[in-house]
Amino acid sequence: MEIDELLGFAKRAGFFWPAAEVYGGASGLFDYGHLGATLKRNFEGAWLRYFVTANGYHLIEGSNMLPEKPLIASGHASRFNDVVVGCSKCKTYYRADVLLNELKIKVSEGASAKELEEAIRSNGVKCQKCGGALMEPKDFNLMVDVALGPEKHEKGYLRPETAQSTYLNFFREFNLLRKKLPMGLAIIGRAYRNEISPRQGLYRMRELTQAELQIFFDPGGWEIDDRERLLDRKVNVVPYSSHEQRAMSGNEMIKELGMPKFYAFHMCMIDRFYMEAMRIPKEKLRFMELGGDEKAFYNKLHFDIQADIQSWGGFKEIGGLHYRGDHDLSSHTKGSGQDMSVDVNGRKVMPNVLELSFGVDRNIWMLVDLLYSKEGERSVLKLPYRIAPYSIAVLPLQKDDKIIEYASSLARELRSSFNLFYDESGSIGRRYARMDEAGTPLCITVDFETVGDNPAERDTVTIRDRDTKKQDRVKRAGLPAAIASALE
Repeated sequence: MEIDELLGFAKRAGFFWPAAEVYGGASGLFDYGHLGATLKRNFEGAWLRYFVTANGYHLIEGSNMLPEKPLIASGHASRFNDVVVGCSKCKTYYRADVLLNELKIKVSEGASAKELEEAIRSNGVKCQKCGGALMEPKDFNLMVDVALGPEKHEKGYLRPETAQSTYLNFFREFNLLRKKLPMGLAIIGRAYRNEISPRQGLYRMRELTQAELQIFFDPGGWEIDDRERLLDRKVNVVPYSSHEQRAMSGNEMIKELGMPKFYAFHMCMIDRFYMEAMRIPKEKLRFMELGGDEKAFYNKLHFDIQADIQSWGGFKEIGGLHYRGDHDLSSHTKGSGQDMSVDVNGRKVMPNVLELSFGVDRNIWMLVDLLYSKEGERSVLKLPYRIAPYSIAVLPLQKDDKIIEYASSLARELRSSFNLFYDESGSIGRRYARMDEAGTPLCITVDFETVGDNPAERDTVTIRDRDTKKQDRVKRAGLPAAIASALE
């Protein structure tokens, strides 16, 4: 599916569209509709259960606004930059590395302003809008600044990532949670970036949602419990040393790539989440190692989680697995004067951090791209049953008073247990089609047999499965159990 087609579908069905659409939209800002908002919350819930709750970790919530000092200490004030280049004639601005890569001029994502200027001049690159000469590239800080207080004397920023709130709360949470490592703190929330050239729908946004888990651990020993034998799992990996994709088990990555056991274990855990919880085809997911200038300077090990997304032109980053060492807590120790080191069995330890970072918006786009298909004249979004916006739809076959009354009563009864959509508008075929596009797994149809006089058929309804289109007749009394079983 092409990007315009996906955006058209998302708007038509009720998933997402540009913010302030009635005023022509706003670049890099999107609103979620009734289906998209629920899908997003369901994805976040699935992520939270799988990575946080199931592992005994903890969810916190940090402020969206931060004073300047923590972001100076973290390096964001000086290093959270992209290189911008503008047209001297029409004043159109580009992110320099993106402009060059789109013109098939290969430069690294971390290239300096000087390197990018040399590439622009040597290749004779002009403004793509008017053909004018490009000005000298320069660093552009992506943080969105705010002035705090009525006199606006105190400078602050909208947070550029959720992770900093986790590091700033580490010491207090460590003491509250019985002073034990490893300790995981997760945040699901908004981050803000003044992107130079927002593009590709939900890929580059100025306001985005992240789901991030920071695991603080003792670098001298983190015993991994692998009772599920996750390290035997095969994962698609592109090591930096070869730049070639391979299917490797966690144990093979430990042996052949020298990967720490805790890192390989979590890579296998992430792979299982996408294969089993999100139903992503195996060949559509891989882990790409970054090195050299592309790797964040503080990361000891850096793999991007990438999905093969047609509307974005191939494999694109949807998350990351980063071994950050002690950079974050050491930086805030120095900046704040608060020693973040802790006592572990009589040893003074500066905890290291393993970060599992996911772009929620990018994952929502990925799900729509990979799981939407056309089967003849039928369009269907085969979302995992547990994260679909609606679990079931209740549909009266026709606008008959008895059928409508029965269907309405059934909907009220089931709504307390299931996220439900009730629809009596249009032909039953059109209503099935709308529910298929919305990703609704099950449709419950009330018909003449349901309200008829035949004892064998009375109080029975049909359950239609979205993926197989198979229909089964079920007694009303057994309907909740049948729905729950189907959703599992």
